[in-house]
Amino acid sequence: MKTLVQEKVGQASGILRELGIDCWLTFVRESSINGDSILDFILGADVTWHSAFIVTSGGEAHAIVGRYDRKTVEDTGAYGRVLDYVEAWRPLLQESLKSLSPSKIAINYSEESEICDGLTHGMYLVLCACLREIGLEDRLVSAERVISALRQRKTPQEIERIRGAISAAERIFESARSFIAAGRTEGEIADFMKSHVKDAGLGLAWGEATCPSVFTGPATAEAHYKPTERKVREGDVLNIDFGVKWEGYCSDLQRTFYILRKGERAAPPEVERGFDAIRESIELARKAIRPGANGQQVDAVARNYLLAHGYEEFPHALGHQVGRFPHDGTALLGPSWEKYGRKPFAEIEAGMVFTIEPRLTVPDRGIVTVEEMVVVRDAGAEFLSGPQRDLWLVGG
Repeated sequence: MKTLVQEKVGQASGILRELGIDCWLTFVRESSINGDSILDFILGADVTWHSAFIVTSGGEAHAIVGRYDRKTVEDTGAYGRVLDYVEAWRPLLQESLKSLSPSKIAINYSEESEICDGLTHGMYLVLCACLREIGLEDRLVSAERVISALRQRKTPQEIERIRGAISAAERIFESARSFIAAGRTEGEIADFMKSHVKDAGLGLAWGEATCPSVFTGPATAEAHYKPTERKVREGDVLNIDFGVKWEGYCSDLQRTFYILRKGERAAPPEVERGFDAIRESIELARKAIRPGANGQQVDAVARNYLLAHGYEEFPHALGHQVGRFPHDGTALLGPSWEKYGRKPFAEIEAGMVFTIEPRLTVPDRGIVTVEEMVVVRDAGAEFLSGPQRDLWLVGG
């Protein structure tokens, strides 16, 4: 984590220069309880007392922390100046900002993006009162564009960690293929996969209750729900949503299975047709992802393809970014729906990592969905995951 923190703090300085912002201030307390997720990028640890992390467009990085957190910050090697205190943080922060005399101070709030909204309202009020005393309160601006760029533009080291998380998840999916069988429950399948995660010394990409999510047959919750005691039946479509965390970075994949009836050698035509439509829509979307495009344009490619083939519109965005968290980034491959705000219109950049995850319903069979992961390069998007090219058949 040490070199990664150094990379991201250095990257932040370049982003500030690009945006014409003098400095960026992250202000937190008791971060293990009510923290700002950006600390994972600029510190890789928690702090206790009021703490401030200042990165400037000139390449400087300062930290003001409680005495017992000083060594942790120094160990990152990312901060050229680390000040500690026992009684009062306010004078140190005021003197540091006065010496920098910034015309713009970016702080971590955002109306649009949850990943950029780490500054609590209480801490915002405390900060404003502090800066009012030195005449800098009117220089505060949102750090949304700073944080978005920092989290979205993956460094080579970040990409390799994501690849590691994908490879680990794919291996567990392969193991699950031989375990899944008619008569097993969704919960048994999930427990099998979790046992492999534990044996490999990995973490789950999201909460244990729904990672993995397992859905078999028709009339399920479809997504974002815990595995149940529902049994896998012959003739069912089964899908699994699963990811792991490897060296601090996540994977997020979905795979679809068909449970063969006795005597069947292939899935019914309507299931194969649905799977083929999903596979083709993913490939069309991948080809549409390129720097300069936006997520609404990419989403429309897959969405319109499935609509043109007679399937109902899927009720979610086509894809989201992945990084240290399964949902990590402001730009979204999605439609222009109110709940997504401006995210579908954010410009796609090289270095972003997206999922592509359309879905459709095959009546009386279940949900067909595949989720792949891609990285955006200058020439377009390339797969990070090994794409599911064929419907995975079980039994028979």
